[in-house]
Amino acid sequence: MKHQPINDTRFFFATAPLPCPYLPNRTERRVVTELLGRDAVALHDGLSEAGFRRSHNIAYAPACPSCQACKAVRILARQFEPSRSQRRILKRNNGIEVLEKSPIASQEQFDIFVAYQDSRHSDGDMAKMDFRDYQALIEDTPVESSLVEFRDQDQRLLASCLMDRVKNGLSAVYSFYDPERHRDSLGTLMVLWMIDRARALDLEYVYLGFWIADCSKMSYKSNFQPMETLSPKGWHIQGKQ
Repeated sequence: MKHQPINDTRFFFATAPLPCPYLPNRTERRVVTELLGRDAVALHDGLSEAGFRRSHNIAYAPACPSCQACKAVRILARQFEPSRSQRRILKRNNGIEVLEKSPIASQEQFDIFVAYQDSRHSDGDMAKMDFRDYQALIEDTPVESSLVEFRDQDQRLLASCLMDRVKNGLSAVYSFYDPERHRDSLGTLMVLWMIDRARALDLEYVYLGFWIADCSKMSYKSNFQPMETLSPKGWHIQGKQ
């Protein structure tokens, strides 16, 4: 992905090539910078607009010289209308309670996080994380962040989403759910909740990170329309330039 230039005097670094976690037989490189100091929030806002993502106190974007498959994407929250299947998901999960909290890790969350990694991403680096690693993922943030919990009527935790507030929207940093409840489409439910939350806050976008058209693990993102993708020419409606 070719991201938009950033007018900033701090250092940006390129990572060493690593195997791509999404496409076989390809390597991945990233450009990264630290989110530190009094201007961390403003920098995070600008970098989000330029197609970067946050992890801990780092902002990063793909910088693969021979591949442009990764596209930063965001949903136009004010224009979004749920599809028929998405309305069914909302109805099926009508009894779920949603709590937006400070980003504080718990053992309860971690247990579901581990089950989710084992079920969906057992070959990934996050499957190796212990509780302290998970705690850092949730709590190490230099910007306005919250942890959203989804609980059933018996107050059992079903899913969680770490979410950042940016100037013009909400950014989904990472989400996970109880894999035994996969038929309830909790991943879709979390995105639908974020869209409603962005509207309630009078925000324009929900940032979903990166999307690869040929990656099945990312295919769900294209179900939220209208969706914008970022190109060297700027943000544009998916499929239009």
